Amino acid sequence: MVLISTFRVPIQIHTRSANAKWLDEIAHTNPLWIHPRDVRGMGVRTGDLVRVETEIGHFVVRAWVTEGIRPGVVACSHHMGRWKVADHGQNQAMATVDLGRDGDGWSLRRRKGGGPYESADADTSRIWWTDVGVHQNLTFPVHPDPISGSHCWHQAVRVSAARPGDAYGDISVDAGLSGRVFRKWLRYTRPAGTVSPDGTRRPYWLLRPVRPTREAYRLPADDPAAG
Repeated sequence: MVLISTFRVPIQIHTRSANAKWLDEIAHTNPLWIHPRDVRGMGVRTGDLVRVETEIGHFVVRAWVTEGIRPGVVACSHHMGRWKVADHGQNQAMATVDLGRDGDGWSLRRRKGGGPYESADADTSRIWWTDVGVHQNLTFPVHPDPISGSHCWHQAVRVSAARPGDAYGDISVDAGLSGRVFRKWLRYTRPAGTVSPDGTRRPYWLLRPVRPTREAYRLPADDPAAG
């Protein structure tokens, strides 16, 4: 299936709005939208766990079975899934996880979801939700677009019912394979120096919240991206 990983809910702004308590109360989970036709034979209903396998790993998330998405396509909002390895402070939009490593393999397993906590804001003690979503981006290798060089976010995935032992929020990634996938796609991509009109990475006039120095935009002669 095609996973629309750039799918967005209208309430959040990436995870940049994760400190907005009222927005978090409205939207704090990111189930996988999937058409009823695509769950036939899976034995999956809304709320059930599904495993989404990417080119380099997988993540486990809940299903949202709906006719609001076309068959053959699934979508998962990328606004959710912040995590931390130590249980401290901010719990309204961050899960506490165990981070594991075995060679190139990395894994996340959720230890604790969100919840109330004490702070200078009395509202943090009133948090009633525990779900904070799943950080799917970790399972996506970088695919440089052959024409523009920018990251291609759309991913081809396999979706199935969760396997025995799978838990909500589980993430597994092969970092070595991720690097190999990136280098493979990089070979299909035109070097920036062959298409840049003035030897820069991007237009200096493009508005940015914090603009680097002009020299930071220039492609060094020995940069592989310069062609």
